[in-house]
Amino acid sequence: MERIGLLAGAGRLPVECARAARNLGYEVYAVALLKETDKELKEVATQYEEISIGKFGKIFDYIKKNEIKKVTMLGKVTKELLFSGMVIPDFKAIGMLAKLHNKSDDTIMKALVDELAKVGAEVLDQTMLIRPLMPKEGKIAKREPTDEEKKDIEFGLKMAKELGRIDVGQTVVVKDCATMALEAIEGTDECIKRGGKLARGGAVVVKTAKPNQDNRFDVPAVGVKTIESMILADATVLAIEAERTLLVERDEVIKLADKHKIAVVAVSM
Repeated sequence: MERIGLLAGAGRLPVECARAARNLGYEVYAVALLKETDKELKEVATQYEEISIGKFGKIFDYIKKNEIKKVTMLGKVTKELLFSGMVIPDFKAIGMLAKLHNKSDDTIMKALVDELAKVGAEVLDQTMLIRPLMPKEGKIAKREPTDEEKKDIEFGLKMAKELGRIDVGQTVVVKDCATMALEAIEGTDECIKRGGKLARGGAVVVKTAKPNQDNRFDVPAVGVKTIESMILADATVLAIEAERTLLVERDEVIKLADKHKIAVVAVSM
């Protein structure tokens, strides 16, 4: 039976991927990179290991020792960890990061892909096993955005694409065709909360893929936590790029959005 390595961050995506891979006949060798990695992953995976995201040497050794030739990387791992002191990098990680010309998302992830290739592991398209989680264009939750909200969505799509083009983030928060917040190192949820505070209600959240999105890493994803952050921010619309954004826990997302009268839509550029 073919093996697949799963480097797992936080959220439900790693569990969904592991389940899909097992159903397709793969043996799933999962590495939980964070304390926040969903504990259900241990029950779904064929083999499960906990290795801190900063211990690159141990991660590569695990891949090599288990003769894993295919790897996928899923789940939330914010770059903030590099600067917070919460993760202590090993010599392998320090050496790899020191060689980079910048610390942008794509630069770091492409370097990780190259290092995995050196131990014989090919990094797969993140969406290969979970493509059904990417909604087609149309309304997802019950409420339809208002005409004013639709203008904000159109404005936000352009802003989000530009943000992705320069490899800073994928999410923007707008209101009345003005930018309230742009996602950077803090991640989507904190961006939503910050933008919502500035908007003082009625903010529109837009999330898109980068124009030159590499589907091996950092494919945009939303889920229940996104809606919970929007509720705290008193935001009213979530717009995601159709067929290019992963929607996790769809039923729970719709139920929570409907309860709070939040419009959720998948839109095309």
